[in-house]
Amino acid sequence: MIKLWNYFRSGTSHRVRIALNLKGVEWQYQPLNLVERQHKERAYLDLNPQGLAPAIEIDGEILFQSPAIIEYLEERFPEPSLLPDDIISRAQVRAMAMLIGCDIHPLNNLRVLNAVKALTGQDTPPLDWIARWIEEGFSALETLLARDENRNPNICFGTTHGLVECYLIPQIYAANRFKVDMNPYPLIRQIDQACSKLPAFQNAHPDVQPDAPGQ
Repeated sequence: MIKLWNYFRSGTSHRVRIALNLKGVEWQYQPLNLVERQHKERAYLDLNPQGLAPAIEIDGEILFQSPAIIEYLEERFPEPSLLPDDIISRAQVRAMAMLIGCDIHPLNNLRVLNAVKALTGQDTPPLDWIARWIEEGFSALETLLARDENRNPNICFGTTHGLVECYLIPQIYAANRFKVDMNPYPLIRQIDQACSKLPAFQNAHPDVQPDAPGQ
């Protein structure tokens, strides 16, 4: 059985849960409370020396860093694929995913927000900082979606949900959580609404995870 150490509200954890669900792979939830700093305890650091979420155990091996985990899942469980067939399209899809994974999410994750709060003397997350990077990235993604005349309007690329949605849907959750105005991004909102009706995304949603408040 695959075991995933993750936190219900972690965007990187959320994207791996979506990938596992889209693949139809059975997995076990292992909660890792980031607020209580369980990720910095020795037991977890022995698994993942970086001390970040998520980590996954599969076939007795421990993998970490969500992009590496998702790429592993794609190679290990090739069907259904998260990537298109041809090499150019795969590169385009990876670029869209990394637009989120490299240029939005890292600047708004917990440890960076804590550092920004410390530098600015604020007690709450700096919403203007959070919105800046989400808006910049979403504006670029919205343009890419508008240029693609061949895609299904409910999907980021092509005709099936895949890698981009794994990254996008958790980032939309974060944007809504931090009250970022989503009105300028109708194409992104349409994709989010379509995904919200699918079990793979519903079952990965932070609010239904075992460690979510009220569960």
